[in-house]
Amino acid sequence: MARGPGDRMPVIFVGHGSPMNAIEDNAFRRSWVALGARLPRPKAILCVSAHWETRGVLLTASERPGTIHDFLGFPQALFDVRYPAPGDPALARRAAALLAPFGARLDPERGLDHGAWSVLLAMYPRADVPVVQLSLDTSREAAFHYRLGQALLPLRDAGVLVVGSGNIVHNLRRLDLGEGRPHDWAVRFDAEIRRRLPPREHGDLIDFERLGPDAGLAVPTPEHYLPLLYAIALQQVGEPLSLFNTTVFSSLSMTSVLIGQEDGDVGIAGSRAPDAP
Repeated sequence: MARGPGDRMPVIFVGHGSPMNAIEDNAFRRSWVALGARLPRPKAILCVSAHWETRGVLLTASERPGTIHDFLGFPQALFDVRYPAPGDPALARRAAALLAPFGARLDPERGLDHGAWSVLLAMYPRADVPVVQLSLDTSREAAFHYRLGQALLPLRDAGVLVVGSGNIVHNLRRLDLGEGRPHDWAVRFDAEIRRRLPPREHGDLIDFERLGPDAGLAVPTPEHYLPLLYAIALQQVGEPLSLFNTTVFSSLSMTSVLIGQEDGDVGIAGSRAPDAP
């Protein structure tokens, strides 16, 4: 049975940072644990991750999606992680129907990448909530992704938690793993985006490249920024929005967004995490 607007599921955008956040005990992971404990329990999750770039719009349709280790150079313990959450082919079909104007198709083979499972492992460690991933057609402009996100609104009324997973600032070429002092341009761009989120200045957030020269350094490629647009596209007029993990480490921003639930109900919004991502 569909829920009414008063029972609408929240939406989140999570700055996921390093894959190691999946297994390290740090403030970021602890915030994800708190989020999973305090949000309404979803019937299923639809995740938009920075790490599934495609031509065309695809949805995972496997009943048992595998765990994809789409990275190199990390400890064996990270490669040993498995996240055996079930898929939800019925949800995939419904989402594909909602996104039919965008040419959405089903992918029966694709598993879950670390942009999804690194966060969900902390939020739902029993892996007992079905998960579907939605790909990013990075051949399309930012406004396309925002419109696609808007089309997903009926899923919120059906108990589906929409999760965007990326990073507002993500420039690995400028990443300093030493002391991690944030670059001035990274701090400025993150602040520009954070300033525009609560008043719903979505036009500027879509056209982020026009926000000045810092945008080119902060978002050299769009895939980590675009999941944010899916989250804000689902924010309805009057819904609360709060920020958490508002930390910039070197050239990565961990800033995360909660939509549709007062921050006091979750107990993490506005938290700062000193640990390196």
